[in-house]
Amino acid sequence: MNAPAQFGPRTSVRRLRPAGRNQPCIKVMIVDDSLTVRTIFKRMVEHDPRMKVSATASSGERAIASIEKQHADVVLLDLEMPGMGGLKALPQILSISPETQVLVVSSLTTDGAEMTLEALSQGAADTLLKPRPGEFTERYRSQLLGKINALGSKEKGARAVSASAGLNAPDTAVSQSDDDNQASVADALPVVPTASRINRAEVIAIGASTGGIHALNLMLQLLTPACTTPILITQHLPSSFIPVFARQIENVSGRRTQIAEDGTEIRKGEIALATGHSHMCIKRHAGRLIVRSNAEPASSGCLPSVDPMLASLAQACGGNVLGILLSGMGRDGFEGARAIVEAGGEIWAQDAETSAVWGMPGAVAKAGLASLIAPPEELGNAIMQKLAENRSVAG
Repeated sequence: MNAPAQFGPRTSVRRLRPAGRNQPCIKVMIVDDSLTVRTIFKRMVEHDPRMKVSATASSGERAIASIEKQHADVVLLDLEMPGMGGLKALPQILSISPETQVLVVSSLTTDGAEMTLEALSQGAADTLLKPRPGEFTERYRSQLLGKINALGSKEKGARAVSASAGLNAPDTAVSQSDDDNQASVADALPVVPTASRINRAEVIAIGASTGGIHALNLMLQLLTPACTTPILITQHLPSSFIPVFARQIENVSGRRTQIAEDGTEIRKGEIALATGHSHMCIKRHAGRLIVRSNAEPASSGCLPSVDPMLASLAQACGGNVLGILLSGMGRDGFEGARAIVEAGGEIWAQDAETSAVWGMPGAVAKAGLASLIAPPEELGNAIMQKLAENRSVAG
């Protein structure tokens, strides 16, 4: 990739504060076959005093050899490289260093989307589109450093929030800065037994972002055909990735999966995915649940956003909704989750230990909105267990 070794047009540069004693430096490995790209990424990363480049590699083979010797909190991984390539190297990187978070740097091409989503399903935490030559701007640098900080901070063990903070506090107690305070807080959170409200859930609605695709795969593959409840998914992804994502979800789940355009009917035994360009809102019409798309700004700033999906379900279905928040950055889904609970529905959340970033699930957990906090596999098993209990009682 031929890109100029500069950030772009001159703009004012704001230096970031250096890491303090309680904020260890985030170690980053850069894996890309282009020397130019490695150089630009290295300059971007080292612009932030909270981070340092621990190693660089020009191939998957060299990345594997390097991570065996030099730990990295975050790996920036190119997928299309000569030799093994990033996709084949990924499982070995994660096997050698399970605590390492992988940020895939991918292209917008169809092939790039296929490989990126495969990498995310295998355990890569997040993706960032690779700019074309000349587009390595300061805005791009800000996005890159933000993702690295969110992913790397999980393993840095931030402990600013006390174990009891926010359990039954108003939502003002759950701030955006809490995203970094993931590791120890969940250890003290109560895991409440599955409530009986799921036995009348008309819809299962899932919201996810960073790290969510891997969690989705783990959970969905445990749902057998006995689970006929419609499943709605809002996953933060670029629009161009959604068709590929739909095929992947259909293969993993064994369920018909459709992209929820305006007017789509929600049917039993099927999965509906939010488009990448609009929110998936649900209305009831003549006894049927119908998708009504809109692209109005959401409070989270996300498009699509989890909040409109959950909030609209609270109105359309009342308390007959099970909402699940999986790994993700920020607080998208918090307002919608509160609406679900107030309507009499139920919210579950992925635990901190298995989340790439405990932002979205952490927000509802800290506010006391989640009745079950568990790894993705346990969430999937809990759905099937409750359905089995319901059939037993009905029989």
